Amino acid sequence: MSSQSKSHPGRVFAMLSAVIAVLCTFATLAAAQDQSPKWELYGGYSFFQPGGDVHGQLPGALFPISSRMEANPRGVGLSATYDFNRWLGLTLDASTHWGSGEGGLPNRIDDAAFSNLSMGPKVTFRHKHISPFLEFLVGDHRLMPDAFHDIDKVGFMLGGGLDINATEHVALRLIRADYVISDYRFGASPITPNTEIRGLRLQVGLNFMFGGGTPPVTPTAACSVQPTEVFAGEPVNATASGSNFNPKRSLTYNWNGTGVKVAGSDASTQIDTTGLQPGSYVVTANLSDGTRNGSASCSARFRVKEPRPPVISCSADPASVRMGGSSTINSNASSPDGRRLAYSYTASAGEISGDGSTATLSTRGAQPGSITVTCDVRDDRNPPLTASATTAVNVEAPPPPPPAPEIKQLEARLSLHSIYFQTARPTAENPQGGLLDSQADTLKTLAQDFKAYLKYKPDARLILGGYADPRGSEEYNKALTERRVERTKNFLVEHGVPADHLETRSFGKGTQLTADQIKELMAQDPNLTPADRQQMLNNLQVMVLANNRRVDVSLSTTGQQSTRLYPFNAKDFLALISPKGGEKTRPAKPPVKKKP
Repeated sequence: MSSQSKSHPGRVFAMLSAVIAVLCTFATLAAAQDQSPKWELYGGYSFFQPGGDVHGQLPGALFPISSRMEANPRGVGLSATYDFNRWLGLTLDASTHWGSGEGGLPNRIDDAAFSNLSMGPKVTFRHKHISPFLEFLVGDHRLMPDAFHDIDKVGFMLGGGLDINATEHVALRLIRADYVISDYRFGASPITPNTEIRGLRLQVGLNFMFGGGTPPVTPTAACSVQPTEVFAGEPVNATASGSNFNPKRSLTYNWNGTGVKVAGSDASTQIDTTGLQPGSYVVTANLSDGTRNGSASCSARFRVKEPRPPVISCSADPASVRMGGSSTINSNASSPDGRRLAYSYTASAGEISGDGSTATLSTRGAQPGSITVTCDVRDDRNPPLTASATTAVNVEAPPPPPPAPEIKQLEARLSLHSIYFQTARPTAENPQGGLLDSQADTLKTLAQDFKAYLKYKPDARLILGGYADPRGSEEYNKALTERRVERTKNFLVEHGVPADHLETRSFGKGTQLTADQIKELMAQDPNLTPADRQQMLNNLQVMVLANNRRVDVSLSTTGQQSTRLYPFNAKDFLALISPKGGEKTRPAKPPVKKKP
């Protein structure tokens, strides 16, 4: 064997080592390709450098001969690869290099043919534009020297290559280099050395890619805040959601913001806006599933609004009152920001009460003149925003009292008469009825006289006390007398008497006037003749019932009681006196005529 042939394996190994080093460099720099095929089909040109000498003994020869095997540029290669994932695949490889057809001679260059059919793993480092790969193949290697017969042996190939991706399905295999190892023996002589292939196979061609899943989608994130507009101090909820992350891994969330307090590691977090100035703020969430490309970020914006104070106006009703009178203060307030409001009031004189949209000013103890009422409103912020408004109430001095004799005459002239009702009137179904014309006329005169009296005695009050005849239950008669005094009071109010100058009391069928008291009242009645009185006495039980269906009136300033003078001469006397619920039933004789 020549020294030149012995150096072939070293040169081949050095060349392969350089190719593998270049491929490893590309593999280190290359990131994973977005998409990997399921099948790869390669075809192209193949060059073979055996890297050894062929040794053999021809038939009939006494000594073995050797022939140097030179490079064979005549070859093609094919391979098919099934990819389990973007990294690992299984390759079925075939290549053939045919001889020149010229017979080899001893000690001359042998143009040996070579072919293989091998299988093994392939590791690919996929990138968008380049795909370096490494492979290890084992299979059948056939050596076909010109001087000897063909031999098949198990052989190995170790190497790699570099694909330049032209399109999604086609790549240019710029280089494929494999170190080839296989051993052969030509002849049976024990002195014949083995033929060792320690060579290099180089290929270039096209790689076609088919199948494969859809390319992985880049992870994305979306952020939202609710609400998007707040006032300082109100909470904001921020939420982040991710798409196209690895479903087998848990997501981590990292929240941050500029000029705003936000923290958390969950999909949702609450933002503290306490102390923030009006303006726009941004929060950001960083999502990650822990993988190299499994991260995404998103942002959301919210605005802190400029707070607006409430507005208020107020008025007095009435705007002028007599000393000791009262006025209602009405406030009209609103918050432009829709906040809850609270009211308060102060007055320069008198007493004011109320904490809602209305208050009452009492001028009791205040001197004549103007009272300023301040109406304040505040919202529910902390600290609150406030607003104020004012209104005035004029306190009028009472007219000077008349001389004492005139007041006495006015009190004496004040028409205080008891008011009488029909049986069982007014009813619960019609509480505003039951007042006959004669009794309404009496109340009209009372209202007119009492309003004149109030000019001099503004603190005076009329006390109305209701009664019922003894028929009916206690509960029924109590409700009946309540309706009678309310009917009387409402009539007086309708005719100008202030409601706060009227008091009502209901006695039911208690404190009855007895038959003897009725006799005495008839005896004192100047409108009855002796014959009339006798006629009424003959119907005494009816008169007792009629006199107990009444409302008595008394004056608070003097204690004066209304006269219990039954209206015998009234046009509606028959309806009034009837014990049958207002039916016009006559007694023994016609109504009594007034004495001349």
